[in-house]
Amino acid sequence: MVHEVSTSLRSEDVLLRAKRFFGERVPQYAAFPEREGAGWLLLRGQGGEEIVISASTIEAVTAVRASTLLFDAQVARFLSTLPPAADPMTQRAAAPAA
Repeated sequence: MVHEVSTSLRSEDVLLRAKRFFGERVPQYAAFPEREGAGWLLLRGQGGEEIVISASTIEAVTAVRASTLLFDAQVARFLSTLPPAADPMTQRAAAPAA
């Protein structure tokens, strides 16, 4: 499932928070950085499952997109901890493209 939200944080801060959140806040569903680049992060968790997070800042709003198969509840929980942008887009979950 793909989750999207907008936040007032910079993209670097979103990715830093994601590393901490998935490494410390949900120990039974911990996921750790496997690869990362400018604006994206791949976390690997139990059973090899992955979480991919991208964040891109345009003006004062950062669009955050996260994709996972197993960690939907944890991803939604993480996204709910991000401060909303001044004019937030509606948080939503979209079905993956076929």
